Amino acid sequence: MQLHWHTEPLLLITLLGVGWLYALAIGPLRLRIASDARFSLRQCILFYLGLGLTYLAVGSPLDQIGEQFLFCAHMVQHMLLIYCSTTLFIYGTPAWLIDWMLKPEPLRKLMSLLTHPACGGLLFTFVYTIWHVPTLYEAALHDKRIHILEHWTMFALGLIMLWPYLTNSTRVPRRSYGVCMLAIFLLMVGQLPVFGFLSFANEAIYPTYAWAPRIIDLDPLNDQILGGIIMKVVNMGFSLTILGISFYHWAKSEEEDAPAGAHSLEL
Repeated sequence: MQLHWHTEPLLLITLLGVGWLYALAIGPLRLRIASDARFSLRQCILFYLGLGLTYLAVGSPLDQIGEQFLFCAHMVQHMLLIYCSTTLFIYGTPAWLIDWMLKPEPLRKLMSLLTHPACGGLLFTFVYTIWHVPTLYEAALHDKRIHILEHWTMFALGLIMLWPYLTNSTRVPRRSYGVCMLAIFLLMVGQLPVFGFLSFANEAIYPTYAWAPRIIDLDPLNDQILGGIIMKVVNMGFSLTILGISFYHWAKSEEEDAPAGAHSLEL
């Protein structure tokens, strides 16, 4: 097996173009966009880490392994795009830059609708589930254009799904702690059908992986089960972290709003 790194012009131009536009925005154009904005080295590092991680997910040998040999590798690739890259991009983009991009009112309203936890969560869960239907999944493995579409939709909907919990924007801000906790719990429940479909099947569902040469000591069924476990562990890890942080801040805000002496014990 000969592994390779992707150097397709479209992939490289897209990633380098995004990095160049970001550098322009936080550098020469920063004072024009927001006159009082300061340069944040931390956010800059996070953003470019997101770009690098995105390339590792779709341009490294991981893409070839996930496309031709191992379902679990393909699942790692999807988890990197849905949760890790999106988180780095959200935290790496300054609030003033996000708010400037959302300045047109129609765009702000559209983004507010799409990133509502109910809308974003339902869209992500529906599309993510549909992509795991064997016919569509196999089509993505055998047609590069469909594969690119699959990755773009997973990344974009992952960004929309995580926005209400992570964003620093003031024009389309985070949602209330109560809404976040309910929504993240429902997101965990929403992925259970796909997890069950992958992890409790009696045979390998996707022919590509069932017929693929074994590059490691892992049969197709256990490869599929491992992929399902990776999906659920990453989803649960992110969800429980967000749930815990939301609960902490909610409890803290309740304490701060409580009248003096409200927490004293009566003997």
